[in-house]
Amino acid sequence: MTGKNVPSIHTEWLTMPELVAALDEPLGRVKRLLDEHHLIGSRRHGVFRVPSIFLVDGHPLTSLRGTIIVLQDAGFSDDEVIDWLLQDEELTGAAPIEALLAGRKTEVRRVAATLA
Repeated sequence: MTGKNVPSIHTEWLTMPELVAALDEPLGRVKRLLDEHHLIGSRRHGVFRVPSIFLVDGHPLTSLRGTIIVLQDAGFSDDEVIDWLLQDEELTGAAPIEALLAGRKTEVRRVAATLA
């Protein structure tokens, strides 16, 4: 679906050790955050990594979890979810992650829900 597109948002990608350090949480807690969809990552470039833009002040962006779930329910793979979040979206006028960071969670999820 969106896996062919290049994300428009530049972000650093954190490996698991870097993510553990950034969150200041033990590895087990970080894995739980991933399992519970508070964060999402990819192995597309080898080692598992998470976009650093998904963290705010050392915590997962709170509005990210529900958005990830909406997109996965629409049939998106993890890579497609990440790509959609990082690409410009015509209906939001920005990349969805930028809209989420700006507090526009409802708008982003409304657009995501139409993608099913």
